[in-house]
Order: sequence, then structure tokens, then C-alpha cells
Amino acid sequence: MATTFAQQGVGKHQGFEYSRTGNPTRNALEECLASLEDAKHCLAFSSGLGAETTLMLLLNPGDRVVYMEDVYGGTFRLFDKVLKRYGLEFSAIDASDIDAVEKAMTPQTRMVWLESPTNPLLRVVDIDAVSEVAHGHGAIVCVDNTFATPFLQQPLHLGADVVVHSSTKYIGGHSDVVGGAIMTDNDELEKQLRFHQNAVGAVPSPFDCWLLLRGVKTLALRVERQSQNAMVVAQALQQNKAVKRVFYPGLEGHPNRSVAARQMRMFGGMVSFEVADEPTAFRTLQRLKIFALAESLGAVESLAEHPARMTHASIPAQERQRAGVGDGLIRLSIGVEDVADLIADLESALR
Repeated sequence: MATTFAQQGVGKHQGFEYSRTGNPTRNALEECLASLEDAKHCLAFSSGLGAETTLMLLLNPGDRVVYMEDVYGGTFRLFDKVLKRYGLEFSAIDASDIDAVEKAMTPQTRMVWLESPTNPLLRVVDIDAVSEVAHGHGAIVCVDNTFATPFLQQPLHLGADVVVHSSTKYIGGHSDVVGGAIMTDNDELEKQLRFHQNAVGAVPSPFDCWLLLRGVKTLALRVERQSQNAMVVAQALQQNKAVKRVFYPGLEGHPNRSVAARQMRMFGGMVSFEVADEPTAFRTLQRLKIFALAESLGAVESLAEHPARMTHASIPAQERQRAGVGDGLIRLSIGVEDVADLIADLESALR
């Protein structure tokens, strides 16, 4: 828990001088997370958005970022409400359409930002194909791998240059610690990120790092059970007459299922579904008993939320509708509970 470290002489230390710059427990977490993503480098942050902000600080005014339109609301808020003020430009596309990615590239494009699967519509992007296009135009590819986790998907092996995580979610796994991480194999990028992290200061506490290391011990067990449960829940929702549409990449009718099967070990623990309208969604959420009505995801307990009014409320209604995030959409984070209980809870609420 030390904030400063005794030095042997002026400018002579044993690898640590001040905990914003580096800390032994943080180093242990970074080595662990790097190994999970099979990455050369990892930087741990105080939050996922702290990681994203530090990465974006490597860009200059006039640089352009092409990003997946179905993106986490906090990421959109950072891009649209904050970073635009500093001269960065952003363009939203459907990155599952490779032709759309090619058309969006310009000489000013420095980064392509992906989520796969996306939040909240569970679209899947062919990371390898997008990376080939982006690299052909001199842009780097960043993948937010929060939904998939390193257990299910390793984007650096699929051509990506940078991986970002909100380690609050599946990596922590217990809804008791906020954190973020960036992984890369690029030595120069890692040096720039270390400098900016130290300069800006979005660093995690040693105790938060310890909690995340504890969570990692059961990551594979949790994600495997959550993925199994999610598949069964998604199939049950498909059979429910009150449900208009189910979004889950493991379902046979999902348009990106073949890509998901190629890129991922399993299909993940997130499921979204659409009911008739917003009042129906609200009534359903209010009547759930096992699912907690709460933001966040990836923990051992099952959570349910309304993206349009909660996690994605910062996105203007017109933008949300264009991306397909309707007012009747409900997002589920499937936990490790008995799956029959989860299905019974959903069916009861929908009735």
C-alpha cells in the first residue's frame, strides 16, 4: 500500500519511487493480465474510461477515429462530448460491414475503434478483416474486449494493435472494484502510454489491483458458466411470445454467428432482447426478482438494465435509433446462478 519508496541514493532506487509511476502490486496485476491476453505489455488503470482517455491522448488535433456505431455509452460520451472539443474527429460506422470500414478511411484516420461483441446489441466484428483494412491505411486498431474477456477472445492474435478492458466487469467479477487495462505488443506505444499515464494519473490503488488479481483466479470458471447459462437463456427468450427479438451471437439466426464461432471460444455471458415498447420494458425490469436492476456487467450475479435510459442514455435518441438501440431493448448480464431459476424469473416478469 506504500505511496513512496525509500531510495538508495539520489536517483537510485530498486525499481519503484512513487506509486503513481509504478507499484509492485500493480506490476503483478499487469504481468498477469498481459499473460491472459498473450500480450507483451499491459498497463492497469483506475477505470476503463481512464484507460480509454489515456490512449486517446496519444492522438493530435485533426486526427480522426472511426468507431463501431453500436458502442458503449461512456465511450460515445468521451468521444462526442469531451474529445471533440480538443480537435479530434470521430466517425461512426457499422464495422461488421468491411466495405463500410474501407469507405470510412481517410488520410487523417489514425485509429479504428472496435467492440466485439458490441454493447448492447451483441454484434460481432471480423477483427482480422478490419485490421487488414486499417493497417492498409496506416491506422491502428483498438478492440474493447470487455464483453468477450481474454478467456473467450484474444484480439492481438486477430490483428489488433491495442486491447482495452474495463476490468471492473468480468476480470474483477464480483462488483466490488473499478478498474481498466490496456494491452499491446508495440514497444513504442507502451512507452508513450506509460509516459501519459504517469503525467495524467489515472492509476489504480494497490488494493484495487489485489482485488482484481483475486478475481482473475476464477475468471475461466465464471465465464464458462456464464456463457453456458446465456445460451440457454437466449434460447428460452426466443420461444417467449412477449419477446420480439433476441440478440446473442450463439443463436443460429445471428448474422455474425460464423465470425463469432471463429474468433471466440464460447459466445459470452451477455444477452439482449427487445419487447414491444418502453413501458413494457420498464414493467418487465421492475418485476424481476433474481436479476438485479443495475448497470455494469460481468459479475457473478445476474443484472438487467434498460440501455436507452441507463448505460446508453448519453447517446442522443436519434443516434441510438440509427444504431438499433430501441426503447424496448433490455440488456442482461448473465451470472452463475442456476439457469432454470434465471429463466423462471424472466418468464414470470414477462407474463
